[in-house]
Amino acid sequence: MTTEQRPAPEPGTGRAVAAEPGEHWWPVAAAIIVVAGLHVALPARYRVQPAWLLPTVLLVLLAVLIIGDPGRIDRQKAWLRIITSAVIAVITLANLLAAGRLVVEILTNNKLFASHPGGLLAAGAVIWATNVIAFALWYWDLDRGGAAARAHHPYDNPAFVFPEMQHTDYVPATWVPRFVDYLSLAFWTATAISPTDISAIKSWSKLLMMLEASGSIVLAALVIARAINVL
Repeated sequence: MTTEQRPAPEPGTGRAVAAEPGEHWWPVAAAIIVVAGLHVALPARYRVQPAWLLPTVLLVLLAVLIIGDPGRIDRQKAWLRIITSAVIAVITLANLLAAGRLVVEILTNNKLFASHPGGLLAAGAVIWATNVIAFALWYWDLDRGGAAARAHHPYDNPAFVFPEMQHTDYVPATWVPRFVDYLSLAFWTATAISPTDISAIKSWSKLLMMLEASGSIVLAALVIARAINVL
């Protein structure tokens, strides 16, 4: 007669440790590739020039990360954290530049997209979507020391309380947040403009969510108001 093998609890927590710690690269890689594509889709005046520069930088840095930590994300190396933060910073700065240019043009150029309000809405949607992904990556990279740290100590020092942490009967004992959970957090922060079912419990995480919500309000309000004015 065989007995079921259950993961051993992490010392001092009573929580089980996943048999295969660490998450796969593909959700994060897909998000970064989507960002590269969205940036190319922007009108030329809102892109980093030349147009191929940002996608190339992102894809090269992503390749370095995957080669440096192949398989599941579990290598705790300082240089990997630095490159990860650099990728997210590049995405954030490029999108901030695009958003800033769009906002300035909306406020100063009465003829902006005068005959093409759909183009204005499309540009605003691309910047908004990129912003959601950028904040999702920040949440994912900063919470509990990053993805590699969560692979080894998944329950240490959380910055967010997810519903799965409160309703443990409905999830496996080894549940830890993955990138899709942080993407959900970023999406609902940008759309609901308030905390939803995921709560921030650290000062920095609260401020980061406030920053995302504020940016979403300003961008959406200005773009929609301008589009209505054109129509």
